[in-house]
Amino acid sequence: MIKRAFHLFLLISIMASCASEKDYLVTIHTDYGDMHAILFDDTPKHKENFIKLAKEGFYDSLLFHRVMKEFMIQTGDPESKNAVKNAPLGTGGPNYTIPAEFKENHFHKKGALSAARIPDNMNPKKESSGSQFYLVQGKTWTEKELTTDMEKLGMAAQQMMSRISQDSVKQLLINIYQKEGPEAYGAKLMEMKEYIEEVMEVDLTKEVNAERMEAYTTIGGAPHLDDEYTVFGQVIDGLNVIDDIAAQPTDRRDRPVEDIRMSVKVEELPKKKISKLYGYEYPKED
Repeated sequence: MIKRAFHLFLLISIMASCASEKDYLVTIHTDYGDMHAILFDDTPKHKENFIKLAKEGFYDSLLFHRVMKEFMIQTGDPESKNAVKNAPLGTGGPNYTIPAEFKENHFHKKGALSAARIPDNMNPKKESSGSQFYLVQGKTWTEKELTTDMEKLGMAAQQMMSRISQDSVKQLLINIYQKEGPEAYGAKLMEMKEYIEEVMEVDLTKEVNAERMEAYTTIGGAPHLDDEYTVFGQVIDGLNVIDDIAAQPTDRRDRPVEDIRMSVKVEELPKKKISKLYGYEYPKED
C-alpha cells in the first residue's frame, strides 16, 4: 500500500513538473504583421480569462478601435467586429469584470499587454474589462521625468499661480498652455520644478525602482499607468507591429481611419522552445 502511494505521489510530481515546463504562446495576427506574447502566471485570473476567450475565437476579426501614438493600441471590444465607420467603440465586453491583479514586477514598459477598464469614479476597485486589452508603445523618459511626481507638480503649480507675487509666472504658463498645448505646458513645469519646489516649499520627487528606471529610459513605455491598470502579459516578438499600427491616421475618437483587424491564437509549447524562438527569458522559480 505504501509502495503504491509512493508511486502515485511520484507520478503526480512528474506531471506537475512537466506542466510547469510548458506555457501558452499568444499569437496576435494583425493587418500589419504578427506579434507573439506570453501571459504571466502571477496574474492567474487574467491569464485564464484571456486563454479562454482566445480559444473560443472571441477576438477573431475585432478592430484596434483606439490607437494613440507614443501611448498604446487598444482592442477587444466585441462590438467592433461589425462596426460601421464612425461608430463609437470601447464600451463592449462579455458582461463581467476581472479583479485587479497589480504586481510590482509587471509594469507598462513597451510591449506590455494590459487590461483596459472603466474610470475610477465608476470603478473604485480598478477591476479590468472582461475582454478589452491594450499593447503599450509609449516613449522613452528621462530620469528626472520619472522621479518627478507629476500630479503633485501640477497641483503645486496651480497653488503657486494663485499667489499675487507669481502673476508674471502665471501669465507665462497660461500663454504656453493656450498657444502650444498641454505637452508644452507640462514640459515647462518640468523645467521649473526646482523653482516651484523652492517657492512652495515642497518635495516633488518620488521613488522609482531600478528595473522600471532601466526599462523606461531605454525601451520606453507609459509609466503613468503603473499600478492603475493590470499588466498581465508581454509582447516578446513583433514590437515593430505596435509601432506600425500606432503610426496610422486616426479620427477624433482615436479610431484608425482605415480598419485594422486582428485575431488571437494560443498554443501550449515547451518554455525552452519559446525561449529559443523569441529570446524570452523566464523568471527563475523560487
